[in-house]
Amino acid sequence: MLNWYDQLVYIGLEVVIACLSVAGNVLVCWAVCLNSNLQSITNYFVVSLAVADITVGLLAIPFAITISTGFCANFYGCLFIACFVLILTQSSIFSLLAIAVDRYIAIKNPLRYHSLVTGHRAKGLITLCWVLSVGIGLTPMLGWNTTAAINSQICPDGMTECLFEGVVTLDYMVYFNFFGCVLVPLVVMLIIYANIFMAARRQLRLMALKVAHTPAPGEITSLSISSRSTLQKEVHAAKSLAIIVGLFALCWLPLHIINCFNHLCQECGRAHIWLMNIAIILSHANSVVNPFIYAYRIREFRQTFRRILHQHILRQRDDFRVGSGDGRSVGNSSIIQTSSHTSREGSSGGTVVNNYILDPSPDRTPPKDAHEASCYWTSTKSVSAREYFGLLCYFFSSTISELGHISKQTTEFVKSKWTFKMG
Repeated sequence: MLNWYDQLVYIGLEVVIACLSVAGNVLVCWAVCLNSNLQSITNYFVVSLAVADITVGLLAIPFAITISTGFCANFYGCLFIACFVLILTQSSIFSLLAIAVDRYIAIKNPLRYHSLVTGHRAKGLITLCWVLSVGIGLTPMLGWNTTAAINSQICPDGMTECLFEGVVTLDYMVYFNFFGCVLVPLVVMLIIYANIFMAARRQLRLMALKVAHTPAPGEITSLSISSRSTLQKEVHAAKSLAIIVGLFALCWLPLHIINCFNHLCQECGRAHIWLMNIAIILSHANSVVNPFIYAYRIREFRQTFRRILHQHILRQRDDFRVGSGDGRSVGNSSIIQTSSHTSREGSSGGTVVNNYILDPSPDRTPPKDAHEASCYWTSTKSVSAREYFGLLCYFFSSTISELGHISKQTTEFVKSKWTFKMG
């Protein structure tokens, strides 16, 4: 067990992560509800991921804090708390995998994407992800657990000291949860993203061959611009995919590697409790970084975040306004909407993922009609990191009041329990 000070530090870090997770992912859901352009099939999976991460912040992290105190509880009540944490974290992993599969289909079969990925199938896949998460998380409740903690000398008869490893066996965590439910999705995502990258390289070679056929002078310029744009897409997509896979591995692998070390090398001695807590915090931090990866890099999400900040929070409408369709783009940023089943090259040079362009330079092309103009938002300057951080701070302050009592009650409980043990 940690001492009183270390326990407070751990609880404080977990509370901060919980607040940021709720704030960032509520912002993602708010943006999708606010902007009809974001209400696509692809964003079904993004919202599912955001909901899972919100629940991690609201429930999984408070449960993790509670179970770290080792309070006396009924064995199956403690086991359910541990399983509930597994359900929520597993649903986040499956949502990441579903997004990877969706992107793979969109890039490999763009002409058939809408026929293959329908709204009904997307909702069915989301339901399947949650059902699998519940089944995997509740497996220890069916008998794959340890009853060694029932004989605890600290708690009264019929009660057990509620610690995660006291109720969930490492056999389950290593062989089933890690090798089957974490490592396999990670390998699958690596394979998917590698195939996407190779497909982009093949398309680049095909475009280079077309240029070599000596087309008409007017076509040479068009193909050259197209080739440069495709190269930018390839580089940007490779960076985005590397961030996605790298942060996923960075957040989840340390915890499971420690579990493997504790289980497979028992004579080596167990990892220090602080090392385990750092790994747990990293796994929970994955719910914080997801909005930055899947939302912040998409231009239309960024514009919607700015709209939320100026119109709904700061109540300012001058710096961020809806275009009137006069054929002019005011400012440095605009929304570019593309088709998920056509290859339409523009001057933006960004990476197209279904309906949205990832990053680079903005397109100054004006809206073509009144309907497009209604979604053509402009600003006097592009959204800055300061504004995005300020928006998160606002949500942080609003959610801290909801989660603060959890930290306060848990801290009082830990203090009373520690005093009881010391006495």
